[in-house]
Amino acid sequence: MSSATTTTVPIRTNWSLIWAQRGFRYFFFAMFISLFGSGMNFAGVGWYIFAATHSRMNVSWQVSVAMAPGLLVPFIGGVLIDRFDRRYLGVILDLVRGVAVLGTAYIAWRGHLELWHLYAITLVTGIGSAMYWSNVNSLVQEVIPESQYTAANAAVVIGVQTGMLFAGALVGFIYNRAGIAGILGIDGLTYFVSAWCIFQMRRGYVSPREYLTKYPREFSEATETTAVALETGEIPEIAEAGLSLSVYSDLKDGFAYLKKQPVVRSLGITHAILMGGIVSANVLIIALAGDILHSGPPGLGYLEAGWGFGAILGALIASQLPQRLRLTLYGLAMAVLALGHVAMPLIAFLVAAVIFQILFGFCRALSGVVAQAALMGIVPRHFMGRTQSAIAIVTTIVQILMSFALGWKAFTLFGSFCVLSLLYVCGTISAFRARHLLRIGPAS
Repeated sequence: MSSATTTTVPIRTNWSLIWAQRGFRYFFFAMFISLFGSGMNFAGVGWYIFAATHSRMNVSWQVSVAMAPGLLVPFIGGVLIDRFDRRYLGVILDLVRGVAVLGTAYIAWRGHLELWHLYAITLVTGIGSAMYWSNVNSLVQEVIPESQYTAANAAVVIGVQTGMLFAGALVGFIYNRAGIAGILGIDGLTYFVSAWCIFQMRRGYVSPREYLTKYPREFSEATETTAVALETGEIPEIAEAGLSLSVYSDLKDGFAYLKKQPVVRSLGITHAILMGGIVSANVLIIALAGDILHSGPPGLGYLEAGWGFGAILGALIASQLPQRLRLTLYGLAMAVLALGHVAMPLIAFLVAAVIFQILFGFCRALSGVVAQAALMGIVPRHFMGRTQSAIAIVTTIVQILMSFALGWKAFTLFGSFCVLSLLYVCGTISAFRARHLLRIGPAS
């Protein structure tokens, strides 16, 4: 039996159908408010660390601490996402991070904040984020009709980028008035609002494994029966052994699924390269604004705003593209990112740089929406958590490798942009391979 579902979707997106879903309305607002708080946290904490230490290396350590959990957490996180109700997992992750951030805000308000407190809270939020985004990407698949996956992903991108835009616009003003304590306090509260929105998405407990009643052959029944029997044993040691066996079995099944799905691997690698390139580009844009454009923080704000505007526009257009054009434009968008980042450091005018940023944001959103919609149309629900977690691991590896490469002093700013461009060339090759495989047909 084929493990993939159909990828055929209507030519036009039915936005009224999307927003008619009560669960998705709550989900959209949860993404908006969550990214608003996270955007303020990332900018505010980085700003505070640099102002307190005058060391770019300390800021780099903050980024590394935030990314490092992505190398380990997704292995177990993907299994949990595919075993338990994704709504409850999202709520728990938000509440834990909210309590931790508010606790740090209280320490800052009392005047006892130290650098290690900020690294610690960055680690906590990084661990949560390493699982959270795979979880919510899987959750979208459960609350939206299959025919509207593209529009749903477009709406998520719009919510995320709008939240980041508002955060970027307000973080400087709030920081000057309320300091780091105010920034952390607002971020902590947004986690609780996000948790409430996710909790309101639906009612009752829904396990992804209920999908087995429709497609029982997609799991090993013998392994599943053994694992359940062990988990319900009266002896704790046996129950613990049963849980370990079950987790191992799920990991093994997830790797076996990805091994048999070259199109999923190609889409995932392309998306990981895209997400890894975004973090790398942010580091270079800061240097571009200061060393080439000489525009300072206001110029950086314009560049970030251009990116956000382009991303929102790209998401809207991606949702309306005919199916026959989506995969072609998916590959072309990656090629534009590759070529554009070679030319970016040669620009000496802020207006031109902002236009390039709009183009980059547009290409990023279009590629991301098409890739995620294609994955949701192919990957069964009970494998989505492990698939998204595998993509998150590859993304983290790309981000860490690029951070070391771009931080190498032997590279000039132009050389660093060329390295980033080479990364997008690899993404372009992977994107066109995914296009080719999708046209041939998914694996059986």
